[in-house]
Amino acid sequence: MSLPSTHRPIRTSKRRDVVVAGACGVVVAAMLGMSYVAVPLYSWFCRTTGFGGTTQVAHGAPSSVLGRTITVRFDANIAGGLPWRFEPERTSIDVKLGEVVTVYYNVVNEAKRETVGQAGYNVAPPTVGGYFDKINCFCFTEQTLAPGEKREMAVVFYVDPALAGDADQDDLNTITLSYTFYPVREQRKPVAEGTSDKPSGRI
Repeated sequence: MSLPSTHRPIRTSKRRDVVVAGACGVVVAAMLGMSYVAVPLYSWFCRTTGFGGTTQVAHGAPSSVLGRTITVRFDANIAGGLPWRFEPERTSIDVKLGEVVTVYYNVVNEAKRETVGQAGYNVAPPTVGGYFDKINCFCFTEQTLAPGEKREMAVVFYVDPALAGDADQDDLNTITLSYTFYPVREQRKPVAEGTSDKPSGRI
């Protein structure tokens, strides 16, 4: 009479451990992969749908202009740590759907040193982001201003005529375009060997 083998259960257990470890590795790899693409995917989703008041990017004027008029308000903000004065030249303007409009914002560096800022933006109400198309804008571009420098920055946009076909926007009368400038940390420039520049305490 032969004794039962004790090797088979151990071998089965080892195989199960290998399978579980492999599955865990695949899950971890997938999660890491998703973390790298999550931000680009979210950005693409917002640009495509206008989610969260994200405006659209256009490369030219629409083919038609409608009679319906919308009031577009302009808002300007400065985040803490950036010594700038930032304001629109006009607080609001009435535009027809499909009409291409150019407006200007002014910014002044009130510091006694060079400073760098970068603007983010959104529109309100958030549901109209998909209908607000910008042809030209200063947003997401670093702006470097010398001490006391003043700069005029243009925004070229239109409100998509397709908005007229959205029943949810029938009562819409006003859109607010809001910009906020944030400080950009300055990069310390390397000092050439042998120069006699005075040391700077700037970070």
